[in-house]
Amino acid sequence: MNIPFLGNRRKRSAGAVLDADPEGVAELLSECELLRSQAGEAGVRLDDTVRSLEALDQLLPRWRDDEETLPWLGNDAGLYLGTVIVRTVEGAEWAFWPGGEPVVRLGSGREFDVVTAGREWAASGVPELSQWYAEIAEV
Repeated sequence: MNIPFLGNRRKRSAGAVLDADPEGVAELLSECELLRSQAGEAGVRLDDTVRSLEALDQLLPRWRDDEETLPWLGNDAGLYLGTVIVRTVEGAEWAFWPGGEPVVRLGSGREFDVVTAGREWAASGVPELSQWYAEIAEV
């Protein structure tokens, strides 16, 4: 059922929460529990650096055999990529598209759908997370 006023309220609330508590939103988006758990089991420490993205790119992708885990891990990978960008690229910040999807906005105003990038990485490994970072950081 499409109830337009509920959708608009939800859209405004995502932006309102981001405006009211950007650090809290950034912390929430950086949790990535499934990704952190699987990386930890493989001996990879996710410390919100480019090095950790490179380490994730080297993991054996055992999650691809689990149809239930794959989308969740991809979502987490995208949020983690966004977290690294927001914490290391000057002027980068979290934003939300009208549907409520989190994206990274650079100081130039350009926006990147990091969640879709994470899902593509989880499903195929291409492009690598570190490659996404390199392309975004040089823009």
